[in-house]
Formats: sequence, structure tokens, C-alpha cells
Amino acid sequence: MSQDWAEQRTEAARVHAERLQARQNAEHAQAEQLLRAFAEAAAQHGLDAEELRVKGYGGGGTVRTALRGWYLRQDRSAGVSTAGDFYVLTAPLGLLDRVRGVRPEPSRPPLVLGAGGRDGDSIDLPEALERLLPGWRDR
Repeated sequence: MSQDWAEQRTEAARVHAERLQARQNAEHAQAEQLLRAFAEAAAQHGLDAEELRVKGYGGGGTVRTALRGWYLRQDRSAGVSTAGDFYVLTAPLGLLDRVRGVRPEPSRPPLVLGAGGRDGDSIDLPEALERLLPGWRDR
């Protein structure tokens, strides 16, 4: 009897994990589509891109990257490249990083930037994009 219960709980946990993963994949796909559309609209409407820099953990300065794009958060901890890729722009930085710069890898974007952080630290991705180029979806 207890083995049946344990098997049922294990199966329920597996199904729950699969559903959660599917929901997260759908949210990432939606966010990726938004960022690609935004990058196209920004290019068409002449929104100036800037060099994206990576910040060190704990306020340890910034370093160069080869990326150009737009910062999505006020604290410059996330950005979108001109190609529509999402980047987390914080990392542990060493001395060589400061001299050479860094090459961040694109990440799967969330629909809510800073979700789970302190109150007031999160922003919906569409709202962040709207701040950069008001009315971009309607143009």
C-alpha cells in the first residue's frame, strides 16, 4: 500500500515537472518572439543602440563586450542585442576580463525581468520594451 502511494506521488511529481517545463518553454518562446520583433522595430525606427557592458557582481565596475543593443532594466543588468538576443549583463569579473572584455552568451529571456526579486525590482518584458521605444508594436 505505501509503495503504491509512493509511486503515485513520484508520478504526480514527474507530471508536474513536465507541465512546469512546458509552461516555461512557452513563456521563453513568447519572450524570444517579442525581443526579435522589438529589435526589428528599433532598427526600422532608428533607435540608437549602444555598447552593452557587463557589470561585476557587487558593483565591481563594468567591462566591454562586442555587443550592441539596449538595456532592458534601469540597473543595466539585462539587455537585448540588435539581433534580438537576450543577455544577462552581470558576472564575476577578474583582472583579465577587465583588460580583454568579456563575451557573454545569450540566455533564454523571461517574460518578467527580475521575477522573484525585491518588491519593485521586477518589470514585465513588454513594459520594459515600451519604455525604450513607446508605441513600437503599433508602428
